[in-house]
Amino acid sequence: MTDTILQREDLAGGIARLTLNTPQSLNALSDAMLAALDAELGRLAQDPQTRVVILRGAGKVFCAGHNLKEMQAGRANPDKGAGYFADLFARCADVMKAITTLPQPVIAQAHGIATAAGCQLVASCDMAVAAQGTRFGVNGVNIGLFCSTPMVALTRNVAAKHAFEMLVTGEFIDASRAQEIGLINRIAAPEALEAETLALAQTVASKLGAAVRIGKRAFYDQAGLPLADAYAHAGAVMVENMMLRDTDEGISAFIEKRKPDWHS
Repeated sequence: MTDTILQREDLAGGIARLTLNTPQSLNALSDAMLAALDAELGRLAQDPQTRVVILRGAGKVFCAGHNLKEMQAGRANPDKGAGYFADLFARCADVMKAITTLPQPVIAQAHGIATAAGCQLVASCDMAVAAQGTRFGVNGVNIGLFCSTPMVALTRNVAAKHAFEMLVTGEFIDASRAQEIGLINRIAAPEALEAETLALAQTVASKLGAAVRIGKRAFYDQAGLPLADAYAHAGAVMVENMMLRDTDEGISAFIEKRKPDWHS
């Protein structure tokens, strides 16, 4: 562990844990933080040893969204910040998309608050575990900025009316409500959050890595397709998965009531 703004720990069993480490700014998605996330996600995408990624925040909160002081400083540019803002939101979108396209499943470990782009970060992860008492919000509207980019991830997690209510009122929801509407998977007592998240990661990491990578890609690829096209795509993916040596071994082991001898 170092003082870098984004810490990485490689845990046993192929689990990588990333920690947003600027608690003094509530782990805001500053220019530097976005650059660090983009670089580390790029490295993870090329890392065959890592099976699951946990994303968490240091200090009192998970992530409070964009760094508003940096955003306001961009207004000093000759174009009053238009170019900077366009670039900022594009870079942030690239990070969110990189989480979705990462071969490994990503689990958000949320506590304290996850607001605006911080809520977007939770929604962009494949799964999320939150501590009791965590609050979630896309509350930019309260300061005159509708959370249009966080809206993209949010509306891919929760039903339209729930998402719109959060966006247009700027009100926070608690962990129980977040689980009810599909933003998070599990709730843990604060003192058990790390253990609960790690247990979920270990369960995923115990599966055949190649199958999980194929499955994650297919999960998102089929989601936007018409029904017939989705089945055609998923069928082709199943064939790809069935042709793996370790899938053959896994099925044979199940039939023969023994532990599979997986190589990947």
